[in-house]
Amino acid sequence: MSSSSAARKLRAQAPLFAALGDETRLSLVARLADGRARSIARLTLKSNMTRQAITKHLHVLEEAGVVRGVRSGRQIVFALEPASLDGAKACLDQISAECDDALSRLKSFVEK
Repeated sequence: MSSSSAARKLRAQAPLFAALGDETRLSLVARLADGRARSIARLTLKSNMTRQAITKHLHVLEEAGVVRGVRSGRQIVFALEPASLDGAKACLDQISAECDDALSRLKSFVEK
């Protein structure tokens, strides 16, 4: 993979990482990671945040493709979109491989 192609793939994942970079949003993702959809009211339980604040965070996650909101009667339930995290994992794997490669080259250089 060329470095420009790799850079484009990393840039494409930036909104996802930005969405996950907030502690509240990451906590919401963790709560949805069990695969069960939850309403905003359920996600607000045991939180010191208002429903409006939780809703704003969920919309950021939805725009990044991390969660999907579906109307169910009078409420919207949100579910994790696990496939969206596959792209993030691939990016982190790529970065990890590049770091391993750089460390290997440094080790070879130092040992010579």
